[in-house]
Amino acid sequence: MDHPAKLDAAAGPTDDAAARRTALADLTAEIVACRRCPRLVAWREQVAREKVARFRHETYWGRPLPGFGDPDARILIVGLAPAAHGGNRTGRVFTGDASGDFLWTALHEVGLADRSSSRRADDGLTLLGAYVAAAVRCAPPANKPTPEERDNCAPFLARELAALDRVRVIVPLGAFGWEAAFRAISTMTGEDARPRPRFGHGAEARVGRYAVVGSYHPSQQNTFTGRLTMPMFVSVLSRAREMAEIAPA
Repeated sequence: MDHPAKLDAAAGPTDDAAARRTALADLTAEIVACRRCPRLVAWREQVAREKVARFRHETYWGRPLPGFGDPDARILIVGLAPAAHGGNRTGRVFTGDASGDFLWTALHEVGLADRSSSRRADDGLTLLGAYVAAAVRCAPPANKPTPEERDNCAPFLARELAALDRVRVIVPLGAFGWEAAFRAISTMTGEDARPRPRFGHGAEARVGRYAVVGSYHPSQQNTFTGRLTMPMFVSVLSRAREMAEIAPA
């Protein structure tokens, strides 16, 4: 796997839309084929075979998930990992589960998605100025990747950030995504925030050309308990849109 910092230094930033799309397509192919973490490979494939009753007639994706969204995005949203019966089933990050329902509704509310609901990867959902990725690309048991699995996946996010050269704002979802975002920035640019700003909902930081604004993850644990409400989430995404200087639709 190419070191992302070397990749970025060799290629340099580009505004060429075709080159950006080619870089993302090449990275997508590499992510989908990845088998670096034996525990994650075994788990994602086991889930895809055994399924759950409500999805027993569906064919699961059962592979790693690339990012999804607008290649010309100015905002990058970073989640934790695919859900076992969400993205691991549908083949698209944050698609087919409750967390995704919450995310798409909020993105639509602030004008960064063309619809408020998405349950399938082929339903035509389009993001406008935003791109969504996960820090870890395979569904992990108990939704808890190991440090080694986190580190194995880290270069993918850095390379995605390098390819998405128009991004200026990163929105990490949860503390895991917060740490992954700063690691990606550091790997890609050599710049880091030290001491690392503490994660919190609405927390803001800046590293080089990137602004980072945190949000609680839209997991059911957070949304069902009221720790994260839709107005709270919309507020963070609206702030990100403002910082990215994306004009209202």
